[in-house]
Amino acid sequence: MTDNNLILVCPFCSTTNRVPRARLGDGPSCGKCKKKLLSSHPLELNGAQLDALMKKDELPLLVDFWAAWCGPCQQMAPSFKSAAALAGPGVRFAKLDTEAYPQQAAQHQIRSLPTLALFINGKEIARRMGVMSEQQILGWIKTHV
Repeated sequence: MTDNNLILVCPFCSTTNRVPRARLGDGPSCGKCKKKLLSSHPLELNGAQLDALMKKDELPLLVDFWAAWCGPCQQMAPSFKSAAALAGPGVRFAKLDTEAYPQQAAQHQIRSLPTLALFINGKEIARRMGVMSEQQILGWIKTHV
């Protein structure tokens, strides 16, 4: 983090962007591809996108490691989506399909689904396994960010 600016990685083109912290709620766009840098919906990430966000992005990143065959993952998906809409622009919400990207699942030692992992500056600071409600997700984030 530099001054009152944050470095945000565009989830679409992986360009790094400098955004004033005070302007996060204004819907900043990428300087290169012009797409929105932040979303009120969870980002569906591939392995390369997760790696780019982990290495350079300065916002806390909450990742839902899931799989399509996982009943509890499907059960939690609406709560995760609602929590993303309510959390505001200070935390990125993302989903990574562990079946499609097993290398990232192994790298992060995902052993149970669903698993939520919270990262700040590329370092995991908290992890929780199992289904959580929208309010549980939001409360859990507040205890760590």
